[in-house]
Amino acid sequence: MNLNRNNLNIVIDLGNSSLKVALFEKKKLVEKFIFTNYKFSDISNIFKRNSIQNSIISNVSNLDENIINFLKSNSNLISINQTTNLLFTNLYKTKTSLGSDRVALVSAASLDFSNENVLIIDAGTCITYDFKNNKNEYLGGGISPGIKMRFKSLNKETANLPLSTTVFDHKLIGNDTLSSINSGVINGVVFEIEGVINQYNDRFKNIKIILTGGDSNFLLKKIKNTIFADQNFLLKGLNNLIEDNIKK
Repeated sequence: MNLNRNNLNIVIDLGNSSLKVALFEKKKLVEKFIFTNYKFSDISNIFKRNSIQNSIISNVSNLDENIINFLKSNSNLISINQTTNLLFTNLYKTKTSLGSDRVALVSAASLDFSNENVLIIDAGTCITYDFKNNKNEYLGGGISPGIKMRFKSLNKETANLPLSTTVFDHKLIGNDTLSSINSGVINGVVFEIEGVINQYNDRFKNIKIILTGGDSNFLLKKIKNTIFADQNFLLKGLNNLIEDNIKK
């Protein structure tokens, strides 16, 4: 690990399944960490090994309050709220309920593809769809259950169906219960994503499709539409928010 970097940005993405942390030197991603069962020391140890100036958090789960207090004390913490300077015009009706993860995704798209129509698909615990137009106006999108959530739902909400896991080489026609579950869930997600993309393409012209999230690499090989995949897109969006807000 490099111990000599200075004035870094730290971005923290706490999702429903893991904690992702990335260090940026201005716009350059220099290191990334993923913790499935995080603890406070995971963050404090990163600070001990690096000179960090600015920080930001995207949180859709339960974040240890000690981490927030630590960031406030040891860095310039950029909050994502109604006063945050955004790289786009937010036309979402209920702005206060818009998740910080989705704000970060649209921020990344607004900087990288400012004059383009962009649909961002984040395939994680949930599958989120976020659309911004070529005027950098965020219109909204959709939310549906992700792959693992669908497996868990079938197991939890029925008496006899087992809990399955993702199988890449799944069959269209399942010939036993587990292969039938995989066929239904995986094909259902693929058909959903392709159907949503097709509907957006019918309504808007020249759309850039971005696929990100934990299941993006798996799904990229299944989806027929032309897609730009970047698993770090949310992290980059968070860093964009830091860089844009420290300038103000």
